[in-house]
Amino acid sequence: MADKQQASTDDQTAAKAATTKPDSKAESAKEAAPKKPKFAKKVATAAEVDELKHKASDFEDKYLRAEAEVQNMQARFQKEQATLIKYDGQQLAKDVLPVIDNLERALAVEATDETGKQLKKGVQMTYDHLEDALKRNHVTEIEAIGKTFDPTLHQAVQSVPAEKDQAAETVVKVLQKGYQLKDRVLRPAMVVVAQ
Repeated sequence: MADKQQASTDDQTAAKAATTKPDSKAESAKEAAPKKPKFAKKVATAAEVDELKHKASDFEDKYLRAEAEVQNMQARFQKEQATLIKYDGQQLAKDVLPVIDNLERALAVEATDETGKQLKKGVQMTYDHLEDALKRNHVTEIEAIGKTFDPTLHQAVQSVPAEKDQAAETVVKVLQKGYQLKDRVLRPAMVVVAQ
């Protein structure tokens, strides 16, 4: 029986040796073979290099154009902001102009009694305060009488023949005052022009 056990043990040892031998041969073959790098370098052809250079140039061009567009947008935004700040209150000034016109008409009426004179004095004070507030906010009257007609500042309603001391294209009468906010015309002056 010992011989049987011995034989089976010898068989097992031989089987192990047989299975381990090919493994050791495979390992030694792997060690002997030169190791390949994980990423093999590919040599690019001249055409591929030219194509890549062209693509890089296109991307650079697109980048520069996009950057220029962003800068233009920022400049435009800053300009719009500056304009909004510069002409802030324009609509309010336009809405106040008819009030000034009405106050001037009220001041043009002759007061005959004491009550009328007191009322006119109150209207004059209101007019002065309103005019001062407009000047502090850069709303000024457009000068017209005796000035050369300027279609950007004046609106000619009527023309009359020029007299001896008047030059042609000169404003001789103002029918309605014109106003401007800084350098922007809020309302042109309605004028009579000598021809």
